Amino acid sequence: MKFELCAAGFGGQGVMAIGQLISYAAVEENRFALFLPSYGPEMRGGTANCICIVSDQQIGSPIVPKNESAIVMNTPSFFKFEPTIEKNGCLLVNSALINEKTARTDIEAHYIPANHIAAEAGNKIVANIVMLGALLKLKNFAKTETIQKVIKEKFGSKGSKIVDMNMKALQMGFDSV
Repeated sequence: MKFELCAAGFGGQGVMAIGQLISYAAVEENRFALFLPSYGPEMRGGTANCICIVSDQQIGSPIVPKNESAIVMNTPSFFKFEPTIEKNGCLLVNSALINEKTARTDIEAHYIPANHIAAEAGNKIVANIVMLGALLKLKNFAKTETIQKVIKEKFGSKGSKIVDMNMKALQMGFDSV
């Protein structure tokens, strides 16, 4: 099993958290994981993206010439990363913020109004977790229970209300595709 993801958006949209949670889940399931963050000039508001690779075998390089899957949270990320998806790859688009549609017919594209779903879950700040839930259903890169466990570990210090909101967002994202 090998899974590769690029998650991209503005700083503050939680794209790094997506990569971290996937990597933590991989380690929890005794797999190899690589997480490679890339930040723009500003932490919040600038551009940010990460590469995340999960494999049953050692990972030789963080270089991914084409992305197997991509989550794009804003329009600049759509234009930058949509062309980098490999044939038969998967693109998840936050359609609440991105009006663009891919013209490519050789990839699977899903348009998820993540900000709107996140608002229903309690706060638009969990839009990244909505996208993570959708990706989990589509790509099955980890067990749902493992993702739930690492969410509890990552956000547990912020209180049960935050954990519950993230769990609800994860499920709503899962159900959105």
